[in-house]
Amino acid sequence: MVAICWKHIGVIMSMLTVAAVQMACDREMGRNIDRAERLIREAASLGAKVVVPQELFATPYFCQDQDPGYFALAHSAADHPLLARMGALAASLGIVLPISFFERANNAYFNSLAVFDADGTNLGVYRKSHIPDGPGYQEKFYFNPGDTGFRVFHTRFGRLGCAVCWDQWFPECARVMALKGAELLIYPTAIGSEPQDATIDSRDHWTRVMQGHAGANLTPLIAANRIGCEIGHASELTFYGSSFIAGATGEILALAARDEEAVIVADLDLDAIARQRAAWGVFRDRRPDLYGGLLSLDGDRRPDSR
Repeated sequence: MVAICWKHIGVIMSMLTVAAVQMACDREMGRNIDRAERLIREAASLGAKVVVPQELFATPYFCQDQDPGYFALAHSAADHPLLARMGALAASLGIVLPISFFERANNAYFNSLAVFDADGTNLGVYRKSHIPDGPGYQEKFYFNPGDTGFRVFHTRFGRLGCAVCWDQWFPECARVMALKGAELLIYPTAIGSEPQDATIDSRDHWTRVMQGHAGANLTPLIAANRIGCEIGHASELTFYGSSFIAGATGEILALAARDEEAVIVADLDLDAIARQRAAWGVFRDRRPDLYGGLLSLDGDRRPDSR
C-alpha cells in the first residue's frame, strides 16, 4: 500500500486537495467495489475533496474479449447498484466522486461516467466519446459512441471536465472542456500492455500526452489507471498503473508506481491557477475562425463543403 502527498509550495489561497486511486481488479464485483471504497475512504482521510477511481473498476477489463455474456454487467444509470453505493459514499464523506460504469440505455450500451457531488447528488452522466478497437481493447463490440458531448460538471469543489480513457489521447477533448470552464480535467483509465507486441510500452507516451493537455490549457489533470495482470479468453493485459496528478503547467505533482495499489494526493490553488490561466493569454489569443480544419477528417474538407 502506498500513500503519497505532495504539497503545493507557496502562499495558500483557495487550496483544494484532490486524489487518484489505483488498484487491481478480479472477477468478484463485490470485492472490487469494497476495495475501491477502502481506497476512497483513505483518500478522504488525507483531506481529498475530489477522488478519482479508475475506469470500470467494479469488474475486470472485459473488453479484451468479444463475449456477449458480458452485456449482463450493464445497468441503467437510474438503477445501477454501483452508483447507488458510490452516491451514498460521496455524501457520507462529503467528497466529489466521478464514477466509471457500464451503462445500458434500452438497446444502447455506453462506457459512462457519473459525477456525484459532495452531498451525494448525481450531477449527470458523461458517455465516452472515443471508443477504441484493437487487440486487447475491443471496446467497439460493447459500447456505442457517446452521445452526450464533452461535459463539465459544477461541483461543490470546482468545475470538473470529465472524460474516459481513450478520450485522453485527443487534445480536442481537453480543449473543449477547458473552453466550457473546467478547472480540473479528469480521466479514469484502463491501459497497459499490447497483446500483439510485447515490446510496446506506452506508459511514458500516455503520461506526456496528458501533461500536454494540462499545460496547453493551464488546467490541472488527474489520471487514474488500474494495475495487475488480467487474463482474457485469448489474451492477457498487464496494466501499468502510474496514475498521476499534473499541475497547470503540466508538471507532475503526484505519481503512483506501475504495480502497486496506491492513493496519491496533491493540493491545488484553483484561484491562483485561474489568475495564471487568464494572464498567460492562450485563451485570449485563440483564433477559432482559423480552426475549421478541425471539423474535418483530413484537415481540409469542411462539413458544409460540396
